[in-house]
This record gives sequence, structure tokens and C-alpha cells, in this order.
Amino acid sequence: MIPDLQARVDKLSWWHTIDLGDGVVTPGATFDWFQEALVNGYPPLEGRSVLDVGAWDGYYSFAAERKGAARVLATDSLVWQERTGDYGWNHWEWDHRARPSKAGFLLAREALESKVEDRLVDAMDISAESVGVFDVTLYFGMLYHMRHPLLALEKVAAVTREAVVVESHYDLGNLEYPALRFYPGKEQDGDPTNWVGPNPLCIGAMLREVGFAFVEELWRRPGIGPTGRVLMRAWK
Repeated sequence: MIPDLQARVDKLSWWHTIDLGDGVVTPGATFDWFQEALVNGYPPLEGRSVLDVGAWDGYYSFAAERKGAARVLATDSLVWQERTGDYGWNHWEWDHRARPSKAGFLLAREALESKVEDRLVDAMDISAESVGVFDVTLYFGMLYHMRHPLLALEKVAAVTREAVVVESHYDLGNLEYPALRFYPGKEQDGDPTNWVGPNPLCIGAMLREVGFAFVEELWRRPGIGPTGRVLMRAWK
């Protein structure tokens, strides 16, 4: 056990709820049942390489490693990079702890004795040159933060050999055709990094447009009105 692990955990802000062992669990803002629901959407990972885009504290990266992935690369920029100004952090209550950073990922990796790799790279800078090419890509909680969502998915497709798993906020879920809502300023949830609300049909159509031949909607959790969260998996 890492000395003073609980004390080190308590000094940080956590988005993911991660069991670090020896009774230490990070106080994440994301419910563990929701995290497990996303992990249940993974394709078979035994012996495969996995890219986790927007890893934050790394829960999904570590889960991929547990599921037998031969190599896992966690990437992030918004959370891991030191920034000034309003990037949506004021929308969340972080109690007495510091604003989100890479420190949680590094501590979790140390405590779990994980071999997950890490690289500081913006989601829009993902390419075969910057990160390489992977069998499976995880793209959780990212799409609605992209100013150019179709371009973002093109970049994901370019580094994915087999499959991508996408979890996203959606809007306009009452429409029976692909549609996307634009959020100017802080319109959506008071967060200036929330740019778009594609409906599930739109997400599926965009995935097909960038080269994924088979798209399946794994589950949809309705929220208020025509909004909610959706988990989709697509294969080349």
C-alpha cells in the first residue's frame, strides 16, 4: 500500500470513482454504476491495443487494462493541461480540493500498479503521427465538447483499426431524423465547453460517414425533455 494514500486522495478533485485497493476509493463525481455501464459496452479487448481519448482520472483506461488489453494509451488535454480562465470548472462544486488536473490519473496509476501509458494531446490533434493506430478507441464524454464534431470523429476513425465506443450527451432525441443542436456561450448546463447536442441518429450517421460500417446503439438514458446520454459502438 502507498503510504498516506487516503490523505493524498483527499487533496485532489476526482471525476471518476476508482477503487484503489486497501479500502481507498476516490470520491468521484461520476457514479460507479454509470462507469460500469460504459465498461459493459467494451468490445473484446484481450490482446488488443486501446486508445482512451479524454481519459481524465483514467477509470476507463484502467478498466481496459483489467479486461486484457495488451496496450492502453490514455490521452487528455483539457483536464491535464494547466489552464487559466473559465473552462467549465466553475460549473462543478469541487469542495475544498484543487481544480481538476492530471494528478488524479498519476496517483491512481501508481496505486493500481498500472502500465497504462499517457500522452498530453488535444482531442483535435489525434492522428496516426501523434498517437499511433489502435484496435479500439474509447470516446467517452467527448463529442459534445467538440466545436467540429464530424471532424473530431474523422480523426478518431483515422486512428482506429476495428471499433470505437462513443458515450455522449444528446439532444433533439424526439426527432426521427439526424439532427444536431448548437449551444452558444454557456447555454448548455452553464458550461462553455459544451458546444453541440447531436441526437443518437446524428451520432450514428456521423460514425458511418467517417468510415464505420456497422453502428449499434447499446443504451439510451433519457434526461429532461429531448436530452439524455447515449452509448454507441461502431465497427469498421
